[in-house]
Amino acid sequence: MARLDVQQKLEILADAAKYDASCASSGSTKRTSKGGKGIGSTTGAGICHAYTPDGRCISLLKILLTNSCVFDCHYCINRKSSNVRRARFTASEVVDLTLAFYKRNYIEGLFLSSGIIQSSNYTMEQLVEVARQLREVHDFRGYIHLKTIPDADPDLVHQAGLYADRVSINVELPTTSGLARLAPEKSAERIDGAMAKMKSDIIDTKDARKKYRHAPRFAPGGQSTQMIVGADSANDSDIIVRARGLYHDHALKRVYYSAFSPIPDASSVLPLKRPPLMREHRLYQSDWLMRYYGFEAGEIVSATDPVTGMLPLDIDPKLAWALGHRDVFPVDINRAPKAMLLRIPGLGVRAVSGIIASRKWRSLRLADVARLTVSIAKIRPFIVTPDWRPTLLTDRADLRGLVEPKAEQFELFAA
Repeated sequence: MARLDVQQKLEILADAAKYDASCASSGSTKRTSKGGKGIGSTTGAGICHAYTPDGRCISLLKILLTNSCVFDCHYCINRKSSNVRRARFTASEVVDLTLAFYKRNYIEGLFLSSGIIQSSNYTMEQLVEVARQLREVHDFRGYIHLKTIPDADPDLVHQAGLYADRVSINVELPTTSGLARLAPEKSAERIDGAMAKMKSDIIDTKDARKKYRHAPRFAPGGQSTQMIVGADSANDSDIIVRARGLYHDHALKRVYYSAFSPIPDASSVLPLKRPPLMREHRLYQSDWLMRYYGFEAGEIVSATDPVTGMLPLDIDPKLAWALGHRDVFPVDINRAPKAMLLRIPGLGVRAVSGIIASRKWRSLRLADVARLTVSIAKIRPFIVTPDWRPTLLTDRADLRGLVEPKAEQFELFAA
């Protein structure tokens, strides 16, 4: 077989990395190369690709170390039995690529994952070596996100956390039975164990830094994971409950959802069609409700179809929950606590903060609420103000048709 050059490897391994959605850079530590020392930073501007905690867009070089793998997971295009073109970077090649891309202002960080080659420990060693060279040899101060290998030695995974801003390990599938069926070489118990160890190391390091100023940082951006949606029989209720458990048990920063995409030469146990992309979107919305709106997993599950366990695709989860719990509405905008305001369809976190701040000084009317929101029409059936009361509107049988978004045909050549 002809030897591949770096450009050819990059084309293959960048394309192979596109299936991993968990590459956001939120939670990074502020580092800079001001003063003439070091290379890179996590504070500059770049090509929009991922987002920092303050909302800035930065770009990441997102690649696999190799797309060869000793595992044969049915859903993975890089599985052992897959007929794809293989490539492999050396650790030094990844380091050189990262530095070259950064110096040309193409990127501000690195997202590095890999198939498993030879053994879990060997693969983890290669990933750690990339991060070590960048940090210790080249004093790279940009963002680094490493995917860890679940069966790797805990000491190797710990080293990854010392060099990377964020580490992650994919749970792959929402249910233990699904993982056993589609990825028999992987163990849900070992994955959970690795995530629990990472959580413990993060907590221990934070405690150490409170006592000792020069204690090393450890994965300051925390850990994240990804679940594949639609490859197995898990419904949205299963996924929501699993995500909530991961947040609670392992203090994850993010759970990412990736809609299953049919792959070439697919196994017969996989579905022939991909799930609707809107399903992935609704799961992200439900995730947002748990993380920022105070919803419990059980509340969101109550908005799913009782037969299929699926969230509705035509309306968002918060509206679905509100339509199923009309007994708690309408809500008095001027008296309701923050937790209840966040449950009103159409009100976001920023709008609720504005309402709470404004009502300290005056009683808010419907026009005041309209100025803080995008669409007052969606909110009106669920609120009470001094000049507005929905009377029987909240109890109408056709309320869903009044508040659900209307289908709109976009014009290709519209001004």
